[in-house]
Amino acid sequence: MAATKRHWLIKQEPDTFSWDDFVKAGEAQWDGVRNYQARNNLRAMRKGDLAFYYHSGTGREIVGVAEVLREAYPDPTATGGDWSCVDFKPVKALKRPVSLTEIKADKRLENLLLVRHSRLSVMPMEAAEFEMILKLAASRL
Repeated sequence: MAATKRHWLIKQEPDTFSWDDFVKAGEAQWDGVRNYQARNNLRAMRKGDLAFYYHSGTGREIVGVAEVLREAYPDPTATGGDWSCVDFKPVKALKRPVSLTEIKADKRLENLLLVRHSRLSVMPMEAAEFEMILKLAASRL
């Protein structure tokens, strides 16, 4: 039996690597994560899993959907420690971005880690939460 796709949210400062930059690149190595919980989330990702691409800092909104291309491997940017990275490719921009304010205002999303633990850069999501945000964005995959 095939494994069920899992859903994630990955955060990036748009001034550093925006959704448009990601689309132009065609794929990206998600490196530089230096938080143990976020690192463990990267290690739990499987090829084909989907992730929302969230602009943190400026914007604070979900702008697109990415797919895991390559599962966790040693982060080449790490000079010490046991860190991992994952490769992603862009799948689709959302029809309209979904802001953090909008997410926080929706009681159905009150348990989303983005609301409860907003500083985490890589986080899991429930399939129902993922679908709800797609609906808010008026988007389909």
